[in-house]
Amino acid sequence: MKKLLFVAMLVAGVGAGTPAVAEVKRPDIDSVRVWNELALTAVRTTRATDADAARLYAMVDVAIYDATNGLRSGHGRRAPALIGGSGPHGADPQAAAASAAHAVLVRADADRTATYDAQLAADLAALGPGVPVTRGAAWGDQVGAAVVAARADDGYRPVETQAAGAGPGVFRADWSGTQYRDVRPFGVEDPARYLPGAPPALTSEAYAQAFTEVKVLGDAAVPAPDLLATFQFWSLPAGSDQPPGEWLRIALTVSGQRHLPLGEQARLTALLTMALADTTVVTVATKYTYRHWRPTTAIREADTDGNPATEPDPAWTSRAGAVGGSPEWVSGHSSYSGAGAAVLAGFFRTDRIPFTHTTDSAPGGLPRSYPGFSAAAAEAGRSRIYGGQHFAFSDRAGQTIGRGVATEVLATRLLPT
Repeated sequence: MKKLLFVAMLVAGVGAGTPAVAEVKRPDIDSVRVWNELALTAVRTTRATDADAARLYAMVDVAIYDATNGLRSGHGRRAPALIGGSGPHGADPQAAAASAAHAVLVRADADRTATYDAQLAADLAALGPGVPVTRGAAWGDQVGAAVVAARADDGYRPVETQAAGAGPGVFRADWSGTQYRDVRPFGVEDPARYLPGAPPALTSEAYAQAFTEVKVLGDAAVPAPDLLATFQFWSLPAGSDQPPGEWLRIALTVSGQRHLPLGEQARLTALLTMALADTTVVTVATKYTYRHWRPTTAIREADTDGNPATEPDPAWTSRAGAVGGSPEWVSGHSSYSGAGAAVLAGFFRTDRIPFTHTTDSAPGGLPRSYPGFSAAAAEAGRSRIYGGQHFAFSDRAGQTIGRGVATEVLATRLLPT
């Protein structure tokens, strides 16, 4: 895995491939940032699930990438993400990017069409009149519409639900969205290769150790303001941009700090969001297959697990205040974080890029600073134990899933042609 990740970093990193014509970042609009911010807002407004959010982000950024990539020539052209072909000669790439994202969002979030129309009109006006802008807008609209059409039958609908289970070790509630276990991936060939297998047996020492840890660290009855704040910072419930959205925002922050040109911005966000969307598939498939119970149920009913090292506490309540809405194995927050951190480290060829970030659920909106991507991913994963939502083995397995998916996407997608 380490060797493959190293190769992925080499082929995916900044500077791989040289544009035929030097690309200059337009000072008047920043299409990648502007339209991703609109996608993030759409997820918040519609209260989209993490799975639906990851899919939307991927569609928007694949459309932006394919639209701008189709306007490049010679050594600057890379493999398409989904829609190939060349755009019209002389077309403006910023106009193409904005129009491609617009075409996705008006179809995916029709209730806010007026907002997207107004933003596109403002972007095109900022670019000025002329044939290049007109051609770019037309090409982008074509690509964005093609992306939506290509993903219409990817399996994300109709919504499926797994019924509640019963007995020791089994998740007890209905949970919806299970159709994502079979959704067609954006970047990996076979999501099943990243399935982690079963969690530790209830009677094992590994289970008992993780049980004891979350029972202590995730207990709402034990005051721990620092643990609560860390949990809340990464909790990202419905109405937020969801865990995939935070890694997209981190990417936008770092790419802005490094002043990446349009083509590199588009490639980064396409690689990232494809990996995040495909991580959903593996995560949901794992949850669906093993239906593992959450710590709240496990601790309250520990007298049924057959493990003499686990003591029941019928009154135990998680620091999060809730059981959790899907099976425990694996942690989706962790898998998204593993994927996000790995793509960013691979793209920039280093993990050690300091950044400051504020999540949608940060207490008081206060930011946190990190020395690199893996440090943020590690904290995001541990936050699930602090909230009493997951066992540590589920965090570790989720991180491994995300890194594996990210490594394949970096090594095989959007390569120079």
